[in-house]
Amino acid sequence: MRQDYDEFTRRGAEIIALGPDGPRAYQRFWELENMPFIGMPDIRSKIADSYYQEVNLLKLGRMPAVFVIDKNGIIRYKHYASSMSDIPQNEEVLRVIDQINEERYE
Repeated sequence: MRQDYDEFTRRGAEIIALGPDGPRAYQRFWELENMPFIGMPDIRSKIADSYYQEVNLLKLGRMPAVFVIDKNGIIRYKHYASSMSDIPQNEEVLRVIDQINEERYE
């Protein structure tokens, strides 16, 4: 998502990444990596748990999950990963955002 961040923002979308680290560690990583989008610590997994994001210690912890939530708070797309590398292509997520934007103008 990082490499296509401009495409997401051009479509009026914002990316928010949750992570299990504490605020200082998370901020340090975000600054070192020069991440262009919002990063939020979710130490006790309260947010991740509310979206039923899986934690699998045998697969290195919290499994990736991607959600597109519209401006009304409705989940329009969800992808629960089966491995740490199971992340949808940006084009797939951008198509969902394009569809949502088209519906707004119909």
